Amino acid sequence: MPHRPDLRHARPAGADLRKTNQPATPKANRHLYLARPLAGIFNFEALKSREIILTESIIDALTFYRHGMQAVTCTYGTANLTDELFQAINAAKVESVRLAFDADEAGEKATAQAAAKLAAFGIECHQIKLPWGSDANSYALEQGGEALKKAVCSAQWMGTKVTPQKPEPPLISSTKVASSLAASSGSETVAKGEEVQPAQVVLERKGEHYEMAFGERLYRVGGLERNNSLEVLRITLRIASEGLMHVDSLDLYRDGERRKFIDRASEETLLEKDLLKRDIGKLLLALEQSQEARLNGGGDNEEAVELSPDEVREALDFLKAPKLLDRIASAYDQAGIVGEQTNLLAAYLACASRKLAKPLAVIIQSTSAAGKSTLMEAVLSFFPPEEQVKYSAMTGQSLYYLGETNLKHKILAIVEEEGAEKASYALKLLQSEGELTIASTGKDPKSGRMETQEYHVEGPVAIVFTTTSIDIDEELMNRCLVLTVDESRKQTERIHELQREARTIEGILAAEKRKDIQRLLQNAQRLLQPFKIANPFARHLTFTSGRTRTRRDHEKYLTLIDTIALLHQHQRETIKHQVNGREVEMLPVTIEDIEAANKIAPEVLGRSLDELPPQTRSLLNKIKKLVREKMAEQKLEQRYSLFSRRELRDATGWSETQTRLHLERLEAMEYINRRTGRQGSLCKYELLTDASEAAQVWQVGLLDIETLRQKEGKK
Repeated sequence: MPHRPDLRHARPAGADLRKTNQPATPKANRHLYLARPLAGIFNFEALKSREIILTESIIDALTFYRHGMQAVTCTYGTANLTDELFQAINAAKVESVRLAFDADEAGEKATAQAAAKLAAFGIECHQIKLPWGSDANSYALEQGGEALKKAVCSAQWMGTKVTPQKPEPPLISSTKVASSLAASSGSETVAKGEEVQPAQVVLERKGEHYEMAFGERLYRVGGLERNNSLEVLRITLRIASEGLMHVDSLDLYRDGERRKFIDRASEETLLEKDLLKRDIGKLLLALEQSQEARLNGGGDNEEAVELSPDEVREALDFLKAPKLLDRIASAYDQAGIVGEQTNLLAAYLACASRKLAKPLAVIIQSTSAAGKSTLMEAVLSFFPPEEQVKYSAMTGQSLYYLGETNLKHKILAIVEEEGAEKASYALKLLQSEGELTIASTGKDPKSGRMETQEYHVEGPVAIVFTTTSIDIDEELMNRCLVLTVDESRKQTERIHELQREARTIEGILAAEKRKDIQRLLQNAQRLLQPFKIANPFARHLTFTSGRTRTRRDHEKYLTLIDTIALLHQHQRETIKHQVNGREVEMLPVTIEDIEAANKIAPEVLGRSLDELPPQTRSLLNKIKKLVREKMAEQKLEQRYSLFSRRELRDATGWSETQTRLHLERLEAMEYINRRTGRQGSLCKYELLTDASEAAQVWQVGLLDIETLRQKEGKK
């Protein structure tokens, strides 16, 4: 049983507390306020705590006390935060006050006034949110003590400048108020009727660190994102003030470590301990809320983007326009990207598929400096930044320790596939299973014992890689669309022309217009919602089945169709069905969606069925062209039209290393044969396959659209 609160300092005259325990009757109230004069402090022992609860009435204070929250005192009504109580709170150096006034208009107004008065002296204020029309006592009677404790724990930080019935400041921002100083005495006072204007203090992301400034005092936080539990807040903290500095690593949730940091920081910076203590309290709160938002899937970089009515209308007009895919391709032209139409559209659809249950993945492959990163950046620029997670490299376990929903329906972009080699297994699982789960050992923050902890990361996620390697992990390659950058001389000339154009007046103006195009496409993506896709033509579709890997390629083809349908969601009606009382809503596929997919699939999917890597295939085509030219010039048969590496380098512009690497692969796969003359003579190669120029047509066994229309017409 908890001991009774100390009532010796409470001197309310004429208080009839016996009535609070009487049953309610039509003529008797269970809850009465005290009679005048209102004086004294209820439960004076509470002020020994650094954090207290402040209620509107004694019965509410007793309610908290009864349920184990003994650091509680009260005012005597909504407008009676007496000077006696206020001065006692300030003199006791209470650091934080949780306000639990009634949830009504008078209570909201009193909460704002009390918070402003307390915050003027640097005391943190939080509001305990209760259902409208209730107070702490009635809430505890209806919901129980555990619900009341939960309400206290989730009290919302009010900052300092408070207005009744207005939303609180953002989670990762805090405010402070500079106390007004009386000119005559130098003591801290606030003039009557004078509104306190606080200075805004915000937790800001600066590269890999966070910073928070209190006047001349600058705090820098490192290592926040290494914490994977709400029970731990281990960071590296640096304080700098007027050229003096102190830095240390600590867990902000451990009182001993906080005190040690404050003591040492006070010695090093010559700042008062009480001042540092209040700074650390504000910083802790801001970091705690930021950490909670990140671990619950919000992320530090995620902010809700609200579109204006004009932006929504403009984006909807774009999504509802006919020939939407052509408009997207045209937008890339306007954004200053030349060529690569199929690659751009395929990559765009892969990123848009993040809204599906099983998204696509893309590998963009090219030699160094050919423009693979430019291609990826061009694609990603049309998608909202808050829906992208981008890394240059990843460790083997890094994916498992992301927030549970940090990747859900997002794009995971990895700049170099080689940098994620250690995480390849996790990436394969994430792509195939749509989620990651790992059991790991860790220390219980309360008991200190080792225990098994489970980490779970939800998908689905669309993955985009770039790579210069020709030997991509086959398991990873089977799960991705492989896009090869155009490395032709003609494309290089177009890029050079564009680079020169960018330096002109017209080019600079075009770059400004490009920002508007990107904003429009990003807003359009923000308006897309996940849907189940129903394909009424699925049974008629065909796909090549000569190799087992086509089982995955066929799924990619169907997903390509689903993504095109998803992009057109604002142009068609959904289908709704009832299943055991549940409504299932689906978006239908049209023949036009299949026709658009059939234009992209042969090149994108057919390339993955080729036994040669794309760059090796490109070199083979260049060899065929060189051999044809030698045959025509020298009037020789193909078997006598030999070529050397140097001739091939001159014809292609490739480096020696690049040329030798792909020639060795072609030789191993018996497309060419090396012929070596006598000692000291030049090494030459013979082309073993037909050198005739034939259009490269990939056969993936797709059903002709006209045939599909005829079947549907007969049906």
